[in-house]
Amino acid sequence: MKKIFWTGLLSVFIFATSVFAQDNRLYQHLQDVSVTVKSGFGEGSGVIITRDVEVAPNVKQKVNFVWTAAHVVDGLRSVRVEIKNGKPQTVVEFKDAQIVKELVEDGRRVGEIKMEAKVIKYSDAENGEDLALLMVRKKGFIDKTVTFYKNQGKPVAIGTELYHVGSLLGQVGSNSMTRGICSQVGRVLDLGNGDGVVFDQTTVTAFPGSSGGGVFLSERSGEKAGQYVGMLVRGAGETFNLIVPVRRMRKYAEEEGVLWAIDTDAKVPSLKGVLSLSPEGSSSVSNSKNEKNNAPTKDGLRFPVLPVTRDSSNNTRLPDTKKPLR
Repeated sequence: MKKIFWTGLLSVFIFATSVFAQDNRLYQHLQDVSVTVKSGFGEGSGVIITRDVEVAPNVKQKVNFVWTAAHVVDGLRSVRVEIKNGKPQTVVEFKDAQIVKELVEDGRRVGEIKMEAKVIKYSDAENGEDLALLMVRKKGFIDKTVTFYKNQGKPVAIGTELYHVGSLLGQVGSNSMTRGICSQVGRVLDLGNGDGVVFDQTTVTAFPGSSGGGVFLSERSGEKAGQYVGMLVRGAGETFNLIVPVRRMRKYAEEEGVLWAIDTDAKVPSLKGVLSLSPEGSSSVSNSKNEKNNAPTKDGLRFPVLPVTRDSSNNTRLPDTKKPLR
């Protein structure tokens, strides 16, 4: 009888240890694929997807791409007019962003790695999707990659446990992990494009600097644990935040010819093909710059973007983290 008891106890211990180890691997993976995105003095968050890209004929290398919120890199955007064939043409250009990876050893921060990143795709926050895709200029910056949730375009179920990893208050809070649930799906905000823009709602804690950060399935989702379900972009309180759901990101990626940056089954173009992409899809300039940010919804309420926090190295004052729905 004692032998059976101790055998059973040992089995429970081994099982618990195995589950704990698996959870730790999940948490570390989410840390590995999450970065801070710096744009001038602003700081937001992003997630890394890594693909094998042909950099020369028959030569492939790992290239890292970063999904973030467009309003995180908005300050890098500039517009100029040039004359071509006797006619004025508007040219939209972006300066490079910086991707920052926190380094931690034995429970202590020991430094950070900074890499320059080119803006590959951009859709503004006011009249667009609030999405931006960046390419890290250094090849093989990291070999880890995020996995996107794929369920025939259906949202995750309400009540599903979720994790968020982001740079809460900027680099000072880089790779902070918070937990919550999917509290509602299909929130539609009227941002001025006619049909409304769809978001999902979550209770994961977020602060300025969380913008662009990933929201992931927890270990409670079994085999799908760690999959990316959306990007945190808007907030009206610590537990009332909106994400761009991955189903909307996928639709945008298909329309812009960058599905390969979400779906690993999609063919990746050569590096030359990637670099030839137009960030905004055309030479026309969005009129969003002439419109007021935080556009009102149909019922007159405003649901603000999570503001990009200021670079703490400049000793600037951090913004008020309480953003009421008003």
